[in-house]
Amino acid sequence: MWKGVKIAYTLVAMCLFPLAIAGYWAYGQMIPVDGGMLTALFAFHGQDTSQFLLGLTSLCVIISSLSSFQIYGMPAFDDMESLYVKKKKEPSPWWLRLIFRALFGYLCFFAAVAIPFLASFAGLIGGITLPVTLAYPCFMWVKVKKPKVYGPNWWLNWSLGLFGMALSGLLIVASTFLIIDNGVEFSFFNPA
Repeated sequence: MWKGVKIAYTLVAMCLFPLAIAGYWAYGQMIPVDGGMLTALFAFHGQDTSQFLLGLTSLCVIISSLSSFQIYGMPAFDDMESLYVKKKKEPSPWWLRLIFRALFGYLCFFAAVAIPFLASFAGLIGGITLPVTLAYPCFMWVKVKKPKVYGPNWWLNWSLGLFGMALSGLLIVASTFLIIDNGVEFSFFNPA
């Protein structure tokens, strides 16, 4: 899996960094609020740019999305495979791993189509899960490594962990405010 992660992150970097750097250099503050770089590209240059370049840009976004899906889906794949290994007491065959991944992809696609308004809650969900990435590892490091209390490493990890928790709290408050201010239009199975 580690080789796959390295390849996927390389693909994501090769696709996103050129788009982000060139796009923000070209458009700056003109990027639409309800879109992104790709929306700005088609809005400002949809008629005067070659179809090949527009298609290549869209292909970069697709490759990046598929690679990111593999990276962030990896814990779910690992959980499904470990449940099989615990139950059967044998490694899962390649065809079963393929079925697990396809089933997970199908369920994610179904959720995206069934609940298209879930993007409105992305900030809130991200704020709730942010400590898993930014805060908990710092606190776990202090618990596991047991550095000298009030030493430089102790202060560094505690301050970074508390900073991560504060960012999480701010993101939750801001996202809640945006949800209340803008409202959410619930529309199941209506992605339009």
